Amino acid sequence: MGGQKGGMVNEAGQFPQVCIKSLQAMVSDLQDAIPAACWSEHAIADLQSWTSHTLEHSGRLVQPLLLRPGATHFQPIAWTEALDRIVAKLRVTPPPETFWYFSGRSSNEASFLLQLFARLYGSNHVNNVSYYCHQASGVGLTSVTGSGTATLSLDDLQHADVVFVIGGNPASNHPRLMHVLMHIRQHGGQVVVINPVIETGLVNFSSPGEWRSLLFGTEIASLYLQPDIGGDLALLTGIAKRIDEIGASDEAFLNDHCSGWPELRAQLRHLSWSELCARSGVPQEQIHRAAQVYAAGRKVVFAWTMGITHHRHGVENVQAIANLALMRGMVGRPHAGLLPIRGHSNVQGMGSIGVTPKLKDAVIERLESHFGLSLPTAPGLDTLACLEAAQDGRMRVAFCLGGNLYGASPDSAFTRDALAQLDLLVHLSTKLNTGHVHGLARETLVLPVLARDEEPQPTTQESMFNYVRLSDGGPARHAGPRSEVQVIATLAADVLRDAKQPFDWQAMADTGRIREAIAAVIPGFGKMATIDATREEFHVQGRLFHTPHFATADGRARLHVHDLPALGGGNGAFRLMTVRSEGQFNTVVYEERDLYRGVVGRDVILLHPEDMREHGLAANQRVTVRSPTGSLSGIRVIPFESIKAGNALMYYPEANVLVGRDVDPQSHPPAYKNVLITLDPSAVQCLSSS
Repeated sequence: MGGQKGGMVNEAGQFPQVCIKSLQAMVSDLQDAIPAACWSEHAIADLQSWTSHTLEHSGRLVQPLLLRPGATHFQPIAWTEALDRIVAKLRVTPPPETFWYFSGRSSNEASFLLQLFARLYGSNHVNNVSYYCHQASGVGLTSVTGSGTATLSLDDLQHADVVFVIGGNPASNHPRLMHVLMHIRQHGGQVVVINPVIETGLVNFSSPGEWRSLLFGTEIASLYLQPDIGGDLALLTGIAKRIDEIGASDEAFLNDHCSGWPELRAQLRHLSWSELCARSGVPQEQIHRAAQVYAAGRKVVFAWTMGITHHRHGVENVQAIANLALMRGMVGRPHAGLLPIRGHSNVQGMGSIGVTPKLKDAVIERLESHFGLSLPTAPGLDTLACLEAAQDGRMRVAFCLGGNLYGASPDSAFTRDALAQLDLLVHLSTKLNTGHVHGLARETLVLPVLARDEEPQPTTQESMFNYVRLSDGGPARHAGPRSEVQVIATLAADVLRDAKQPFDWQAMADTGRIREAIAAVIPGFGKMATIDATREEFHVQGRLFHTPHFATADGRARLHVHDLPALGGGNGAFRLMTVRSEGQFNTVVYEERDLYRGVVGRDVILLHPEDMREHGLAANQRVTVRSPTGSLSGIRVIPFESIKAGNALMYYPEANVLVGRDVDPQSHPPAYKNVLITLDPSAVQCLSSS
């Protein structure tokens, strides 16, 4: 939420900009407090039977909660006792046996302060939820441009004449982006959608902000390609091959500003169309059409979401998108470029200000020289590696700044077991979620904190366009919750009180002081030091590429050559992707109905009717879904013509029990997409359609 008009102004100054997900989150934060009697009336076993939706709508957390070893109920305790228990445990725990997990909900200030506390305490096991979502984008983009974020601004996107939307459903998950796409189409531009599922909102979108669109809808996709799940890399390579065949490459740009073009060109000319079509699942004629739309564009943007990054080859997918953009010089110029769609939360900001297992060398040097610090040098572990270390008994304490670590993690049975090995698990949260009741350590603490618009001081966040926004905060709705910054500063002061420190940690509870520190040590954030006085929101310096000089060592962008993965599936197996529903944000379920897909309930698997006929399945039949990792019983089969045959769709995070711990080797996010599953129709039950 921005500093003006309640967050309804975007970074281009346009008003009103309303996002249904933001409204749902704000309405949820407006709930009454969870009644004090809840904790004695409902045992953990009761709470574990509640859905994500029920937990989210049970009210606001207003008391610190403690689950003691062997206890059956959460016990409300005083703040003093809660903080004392954390301090006592941290003071006797070897720092390398602690890990620190950050969601995207918190501010830059709280995140910077906590990662600094963790490192001065002695742990580099500092990581955020990007290791479960867009880390492949950061690693992939860094390998191409030298910078791990979007290369363009919102203004650039608004002036594009062709936009590729790859592997996502912004109609449900990024509705503000839909207004930009809508206006591009209304002004004669083209939108190419690549997705194994035909999402209704990407075909025709109804905007409540425009009466004509609300009544009649606005066409979004001018071309819609449906690869098989896992076929994106072959499809993107096929489009690139066709661009070369028709002579649409910008040879001067490739030779003057890129490295690797001769190698990529040789590979494109070597690959056969039969192989590209077989490995993508897309007919050659459709690939040619996509290339023709791209070749006709003058200002082209490539945007993608987790349908690209949630694969074992997520980094290679991102590099293939960048190859396409570079082939026509669509990076390093105005009104064109590369856009990972990261959502509305502050995931990108957290990575920028140091929430990562390895700090950038420039940040380490500035922290040590500016503040006279000595930082730990042992390698930090990413999110999943921290859980694996916990299961092996190499972690004792975990501290979670928001989010739902249990719900976001793959292989739910493994995650539950890994967290159970911890001595202490601490959550800073505004409301209950499944992680609080399923991912339990020997001792679990839940601390109630303020929502972002309740913070007593201004805070900042960073958008996916590298734009730093200022939030004013506001009055607290309940007595009891505390500011995240206040909690972190208090803990740091007590845990580190005997160590020589350059910080007055209680003084660092002033978010203005934190912004001064961020400005001093984080490259590109210099304007943070004066934002309180100037109220000037800003783009992070050095990330927008409007000229073809990149942040690589030689200033040239890098092209990449890849081996194409074979498609799995067949012989009775389906390729599964897990997705979010309409009325859901990350692991939080605001509505049980998936409006656009017309599905009620979340215990479902969506299959093409052709697959259902081939396997003898009826609508609403209950089946067991199996993967090499786990199984789910009692799952309803829903006929869904919009998904390509041979593929399947289930809801995240409920289907995480099926998702294994295989990760992209370069960036380490788990492969939530392209999970091979089979259906067991034995002992099934048929229900009437509803």
